[in-house]
Amino acid sequence: MKYTIIGAGIGGLTTALAFEQKGIDYELYERASELKEVGAGIWLAPNALQVFDKLNVLDEVQKAGNRMYQMTIGKKDMSSISDANLKKIEEKFGYTTVAIHRAKLQQILFDKIPSNKVHLGKSFSQYEIQNDQTLKVHFEDQSTCESDFLIGADGINSKVRKQLFPTSQIRYTGQTCWRGVSNLELPSDLHHRGFELWGDQLRFGFSRISKGKVYWFAVALAPENEKEDATQLKSNLLERYQSYDALVKDLIQATPDDKIIRNDINDLAPMKNWYKDQICLIGDAGHATTPNMGQGGAQAIEDAHYLSSIISKYTMKKAFTLFQEKRQKKVNQIVNKSWMIGKMGHWKYGTGLRNFIMKTTPSKVMLNQLIETYTIEMKV
Repeated sequence: MKYTIIGAGIGGLTTALAFEQKGIDYELYERASELKEVGAGIWLAPNALQVFDKLNVLDEVQKAGNRMYQMTIGKKDMSSISDANLKKIEEKFGYTTVAIHRAKLQQILFDKIPSNKVHLGKSFSQYEIQNDQTLKVHFEDQSTCESDFLIGADGINSKVRKQLFPTSQIRYTGQTCWRGVSNLELPSDLHHRGFELWGDQLRFGFSRISKGKVYWFAVALAPENEKEDATQLKSNLLERYQSYDALVKDLIQATPDDKIIRNDINDLAPMKNWYKDQICLIGDAGHATTPNMGQGGAQAIEDAHYLSSIISKYTMKKAFTLFQEKRQKKVNQIVNKSWMIGKMGHWKYGTGLRNFIMKTTPSKVMLNQLIETYTIEMKV
């Protein structure tokens, strides 16, 4: 049985690597003609790292990134509202969250996959189910491939999903996000600490990802698809965050203008099914979430683990059904909770009460919530 994976993002690459480890026949197709250093940073929580450990790439990921031992939600002056001690998480799971450049992570995964199984410059067009029930996959360059099963790992704007479930809905949060990697070294006491600062219906987060490199993101309310002059982007951000701690402005200023990325924050309205017949969606293609819990990439990585484990043990009549049964409840909880956190971060009124509740929430409660999110079933 052969699987065709569409999309060489984090989910698609991890799935290919998991299939490789388990001897599952596959081919991976990616629309980009080459892997370039694009994007910004990502925080990899312990649930993702457990999978990478099993796939024998954890050491490389940890060396290429930066471990974090404390996560702080704070006010715009960097004073703390709520702190999470990740050393206790490390004691529980053996890992703490790693901040890394997305491009570095993608390259680590890509390099582990046999080159003859990866096809770049192949933009998915459509699939058709043939008379013998096999699939014929069409690409924009008029080429085709045949397969028994199709895995859509092509992101929130998935073409596979649009054909499979044409009524699926992408939801705009009302928020837009700027991301960048600044050429700046943080003070040593901030090397292993991640921040998200809330104030004036704005958010700003950052963490060190390697020596002299800091990943940051800025979130604000904005109309959907708002256009912004690229030449004014940095100056607009500096003005928007002028009341924040000086470090925030230093991070923005230390980022090359052409490396600041702006995207609206969307998610996917939870769907009843992620699969139909021989086609299954994973990661953002099936359950895109907002980034407020740092779980978008981690949930795609979990998908790769569960899907590969189930396929290797069960008949295909059951595999996609079991995969969805294993994953859907947890994923939907994360999608809904992440949406709620994003809304809370931009409240106009009631911020004092919000901050008080967060500040007085017992650390044990916060720890248990993190443990619940990071727990996965390694033996499926």
